[in-house]
Amino acid sequence: MANELAAKGVQVNAIAPGYISTNNTTALREDETRNRQILERIPAGRWGRAEDIAGAAVFLASPASDYVTGHVLAVDGGWLAR
Repeated sequence: MANELAAKGVQVNAIAPGYISTNNTTALREDETRNRQILERIPAGRWGRAEDIAGAAVFLASPASDYVTGHVLAVDGGWLAR
């Protein structure tokens, strides 16, 4: 899609979130062993917050990303960098 629509001024990007602290991840965070395993793997050393995703969305929706297309922006505290 990014290749097909770029010439028309349409940007196609995605956000790939890592472990985010939400209602859906409550059980993981409350499981002491699993929570520790997850945090040990995240270079930032913390669970993501909703505002971390919001910041990425604001960037992709802003003129600052006018020349960004076909990109998957990982917002994962460095998880994929390992």
